[in-house]
Amino acid sequence: MFRTIIIDDEPPARIRLKKLLSNFSNAIEIIAEASSGIEAQELIDTLKPDLIFLDIEMPGLTGFQLLENLAHMPMVVFCTAYDQYSLQAFETNSVDYLVKPVRLERLDKTIEKLKRFKGTPNDTHRLLELVKTLTDKKDEKVMTSITVKKDDKLVFIKLEDVTYFESDERYVQVYTSKGKFLTEQSLLKLEEKLPDYFLRVHRGIIINTEYVQEIQKYFNSRYTIKLVNKSTTQITSGRSYLQNIKNWIEN
Repeated sequence: MFRTIIIDDEPPARIRLKKLLSNFSNAIEIIAEASSGIEAQELIDTLKPDLIFLDIEMPGLTGFQLLENLAHMPMVVFCTAYDQYSLQAFETNSVDYLVKPVRLERLDKTIEKLKRFKGTPNDTHRLLELVKTLTDKKDEKVMTSITVKKDDKLVFIKLEDVTYFESDERYVQVYTSKGKFLTEQSLLKLEEKLPDYFLRVHRGIIINTEYVQEIQKYFNSRYTIKLVNKSTTQITSGRSYLQNIKNWIEN
């Protein structure tokens, strides 16, 4: 049995999770609930639970800040409506990640994972390093527009209007619903800064996945991707970007 505390500032979310967890009464014993990080810190240090279900975004003390303050480190399942945090970052024995609204079938996988690692010592240092990384990532400013050349002028283009980027020797072509522009930023730099809905599918191409109309398998571990724009652009992906595209399709 995992002695468990549910931590969420929203009562409906706690009620829903508690109801879902009742399906796993042979594995989960809910010993307390907390509506804030401050309340949760006292409960955790006093009751020393095996497991906590932890919301990330809470007023006063966030889930990440709570973990940094704990004297006792239980196993942690993050549970949040904010999916901008990288799911891959949670590939650790002591942590799982659920996106609200929590689904029963996904929670079942979490419980099975917890059973496999019951008794495994928590890697507290690794967890706190992860928390710091994700906090820093969250605080970064999100890129929303790009500066491009138009004749002798510099103009700003909203990223939501960009269908794809394509490298052209020393410049990068920016294709939008309003035409084609140039930017001096490299694809590598763009890839580092662009929001998650942009995907590199070729050594020389980054697409806006919001404009993907259809995608089909092509020979030699490649895909053909059709975009929704005036020219119905069709792009053939590069072989080395196969996994990138598979991950996007699956998520």
